Amino acid sequence: MTSYYLGVDTGATKSEALLTDGHGIILGYGRSGPGNWETVGWEGTRALLETTIRQATAAAGIDIEEVTASGLGLAGCDWPEDHEPHLLLLHDIGLRGSITLVNDAVLGLIAGAEAGWGVVISAGTSCNCYGRDVTGRFGRMTGNSRFGEYAGASELVQYALQAVARAWSLRGPQTQISGAFVDVAGAEDVDDLLAGLVRGRYVLDARHARLVFEAAAAADEIANEAIDWAGRQLGDLAIGVIRQLTLQDQSFEVVLSGSFFQGSPRLQTLIKKEICAEASGARIVRLTAPPVVGGVLLAMEADGVQSSKIRRALCASAAEIGT
Repeated sequence: MTSYYLGVDTGATKSEALLTDGHGIILGYGRSGPGNWETVGWEGTRALLETTIRQATAAAGIDIEEVTASGLGLAGCDWPEDHEPHLLLLHDIGLRGSITLVNDAVLGLIAGAEAGWGVVISAGTSCNCYGRDVTGRFGRMTGNSRFGEYAGASELVQYALQAVARAWSLRGPQTQISGAFVDVAGAEDVDDLLAGLVRGRYVLDARHARLVFEAAAAADEIANEAIDWAGRQLGDLAIGVIRQLTLQDQSFEVVLSGSFFQGSPRLQTLIKKEICAEASGARIVRLTAPPVVGGVLLAMEADGVQSSKIRRALCASAAEIGT
């Protein structure tokens, strides 16, 4: 009898589902929009999960009820109290068998760490950090910027805007970022930019983090300071997880997952410096596989499948189908 393993990754911008057999052969794939229940509501999350999963099962020619085991990394699944309502939705749409629920950041760790454990720093629009030790015990951050956990693209833009305001008020040095933000916003000058941001005429958000990276590449001191700040913040998140799991004296991988790490190699250098001062055996690696692969591997793990030999081939084939 064929076993079917489903991985699902829902995020702030897109969601994916990947279905394989027990050998890691990809049978189906689904893709749709954002799926965080905190932004789209429970009904929106239910509809998204059903659409995305049924795309994958339809491509494989099976019913959703035939899935053997599932591993889901869900944005907004941050606390134990979030598990039951997600499980109810999944049962309602017909998903059966073993279901493993984790925060979406965890998938990058499972997909990216050769041994399936270590630490992951996830950074895109915002950021998060999780870890798992060799026994399967998890360490984590809250995943909420109000608690001082921030260093993704949105926060980098905010940090840079503060530097622009400091330059305008002569509290700080001038920076190329000022002109770049004025141009992209369509403002007349920095005065108009700042007034327009306050009054809602202009918007600068995560999409504009690239301007900070570009200024840094052009040797702008303030832009490089902003990137250094982000690197220290992200490294600090990982150090907290390392301490939770007492990994200081172990050899393990720290997976960098997310589009933010494409911005500048300086980030990785700073993160490595911060982490290795705490745990000299840490090795920094970039995630090259789609995170949804981590969901499939979690599903196999829950079903007792030894997925270590499957992992590399599955990561490569998942990349080839454009996930």
